[in-house]
Amino acid sequence: MADHYVLGSLLASAVALVVLFNLFMRRNGRGKCTAAATNTAATTTTTTTINGQCRSRNDGGDDVDVIIVGAGVAGAALAHTLGKDGRRVRVIERDLNEPDRIVGELLQPGGYLKLIELGLEDCVEQIDAQRVFGYALFKDGKDTRLSYPLEKFHSDVSGRSFHNGRFIQRMREKAASLPNVQLEQGTVTSLLEEKGTIKGVQYKTKNGEEFVAYAPLTVVCDGCFSNLRRSLCNPKVDVPSCFVGLVLENCELPYANHGHVILGDPSPILFYPISSTEIRCLVDVPGQKIPSISNGEMPNYLKSVVAPQIPLQLQDAFVAAIEKGNIRTMPNRSMPAAPHPTPGALLMGDAFNMRHPLTGGGMTVALSDIVVLRDLLRPLDDLNDAPTLCRYLESFYTLRKPVASTINTLAGALYKVFCASPDQARKEMRQACFDYLSLGGIFSTGPISLLSGLNPRPLSLVLHFFAVAIYGVGRLLLPIPSPKRMWIGARLISGASGIIFPIIRAEGVRQMFFPATVPAYYRAPPVK
Repeated sequence: MADHYVLGSLLASAVALVVLFNLFMRRNGRGKCTAAATNTAATTTTTTTINGQCRSRNDGGDDVDVIIVGAGVAGAALAHTLGKDGRRVRVIERDLNEPDRIVGELLQPGGYLKLIELGLEDCVEQIDAQRVFGYALFKDGKDTRLSYPLEKFHSDVSGRSFHNGRFIQRMREKAASLPNVQLEQGTVTSLLEEKGTIKGVQYKTKNGEEFVAYAPLTVVCDGCFSNLRRSLCNPKVDVPSCFVGLVLENCELPYANHGHVILGDPSPILFYPISSTEIRCLVDVPGQKIPSISNGEMPNYLKSVVAPQIPLQLQDAFVAAIEKGNIRTMPNRSMPAAPHPTPGALLMGDAFNMRHPLTGGGMTVALSDIVVLRDLLRPLDDLNDAPTLCRYLESFYTLRKPVASTINTLAGALYKVFCASPDQARKEMRQACFDYLSLGGIFSTGPISLLSGLNPRPLSLVLHFFAVAIYGVGRLLLPIPSPKRMWIGARLISGASGIIFPIIRAEGVRQMFFPATVPAYYRAPPVK
């Protein structure tokens, strides 16, 4: 049987390379038109033009090197990282109180390694964070455990799950502890632009007073609801579903220290610990219209449709959480990175790039991006030559791709595969994915290493994805193929291609698979 999987992987590789090459040639042919469209797509709705104003100074009388808009996971981590490197950083955050969110609570092992690299690993301490060693997958009364491949790492390396707000506050405190980092509460209303270069920001304090701040580099990290991103990128935001969040108490998960994914109908249900006494439940509801909480539709939906599908040992706590009434909702957004390289400014975090939160990869991508940006900025003493700095930092968009595109593509593809469908080919693909992961060995460690951020290799992702599809076809054709089964198998392969290739195309075929062919990949630091 193992020979069949090897043969399937080789066949999938050949098919993938042919199709990817075709997509690459088509995309390359449209490059000039796309660039022109990108340049005209930039809007000035969040950009204020200034003329001839001098750079301002902070209260201490010293120039600021970097302004960071937003102090969430990306903004706070970036502030500490640049401050530790000696940069003078000013952070403007809308609300410095502890956030209360139902996402951003699971950090994959790959993200924890980036946290260590940034010197922020102690931010998961003293917040009752829980170690996570893998996932448990449930479908139709069966389950399988998928462990992270952590054998080669230090014993402290694993995933972490926690209250998002506690984690962010720890990072803010650590950033603010540096003498050259200033955190300020205010709402940035626009970017200040002069002759095509971003010079700083205009913002309001909580008292309504308006101020301006200037710096050679402004990094926008104002989250998924960003009102500044349109000046710096071409946002194509998709909202495939919403999460309905609950907190379960006084119960234990079937597999301790694991995330749990129930392949429910119509879409997945997630459970994971966020403290030593609490378990987060996220119920995915497809589409943007969800049952109303206020008139009782949502509680009824959760009790009648969702509760019967979850493991028996969680059902009482699940119903108790519904009756407690603290039901939260959050739209799930995805947005490929499509930046307009702009002198003096850069986007990061969810303001720049989003993926479905099913795989919990958002913080891993953000922290990985910060490591890339830090390494690019380290050789630079002076950030004032904005056009030269902008050309140099174009390499950031290519160097981030291995991690970002792998996690983004996997999140989008897995969500579509894990959702229930009346289509027989989609049903077979969903079952094939569960059975493939249940095989163990490389068939489980390969995909889970991609999901965890420990193996950011896009080609490996494509090979495993089509190996699942071919495995599904093999299940259909054995022991005796029939015309109907052959037709379903053909539609399964076609459907798999229709799931993953649009995501790859949005990520950028050339940057994802052939980064060495991108000129910006070789950009050297500006000569002093």
